Amino acid sequence: MQINSDLTAVITGGASGLGEGVARHLAAKGVKVGLFDLNEERGESIANELGGTFAKVDVSDAASVAAGFEKVRAANGQERVVVNCAGIAPGAKTIDREGNPHDPGLFAKTIGVNLIGTFHCASMGAAGMAKLETVGGDLERGVIINTASVAAYEGQVGQIAYSASKGGVVGMMLPMARDLSRDGIRVVTIAPGIFMTPMMAGFSEEVQESLAANTPFPKRLGTPADYASLAEEIIRNSMINGETIRIDGAVRLQPR
Repeated sequence: MQINSDLTAVITGGASGLGEGVARHLAAKGVKVGLFDLNEERGESIANELGGTFAKVDVSDAASVAAGFEKVRAANGQERVVVNCAGIAPGAKTIDREGNPHDPGLFAKTIGVNLIGTFHCASMGAAGMAKLETVGGDLERGVIINTASVAAYEGQVGQIAYSASKGGVVGMMLPMARDLSRDGIRVVTIAPGIFMTPMMAGFSEEVQESLAANTPFPKRLGTPADYASLAEEIIRNSMINGETIRIDGAVRLQPR
């Protein structure tokens, strides 16, 4: 799919981190961007800067997602690209040091945002894309890019909720791609390794350097620009479909 001013994209979690990186990258190439996020002040600021549209959306709530799509489509038109970057990463063990079980509400919230939220945005995005005319020689209508994590494969101590949610994102990718193949809509998942996001920025420089040192090559943390570059190639290359792509510098997470 050609990346130009005729293309419209919706990016969830677009007010920070990976989502902001994708929004800035695509907007720089002329793409009309719509941002979903709960951070209204920052989301509006970034959207105004990029000439895009912001909608305050709780991705775990289907009605909120539907209202967000309605607002963005009214301003930008029907999107052909959805990039799901909204997510949370709370840490908690199955049983804590005092012997208490994992907070079920926290587990459910993590699944609700990371997995169910991704599902809401992907399915509603696909429903709109399916009504579009096809483009290009491959008769494509759109592409959905979901965000998992290497923790889907090598979850660390305290990542049980996060790993479960991201494993679900990986698991639904192939059946979703198969479901939507008749409509000319691709589905691809990106599984980032250790990336410099707002959550990571809260760690000390010593911790960041230690994490970077554990990455075989390159020995640094990933950046939103790294993620956005891969997202661009996925959008452009119609043969990339039904796959989870790790972008992690060959890192394999240790238990701690």
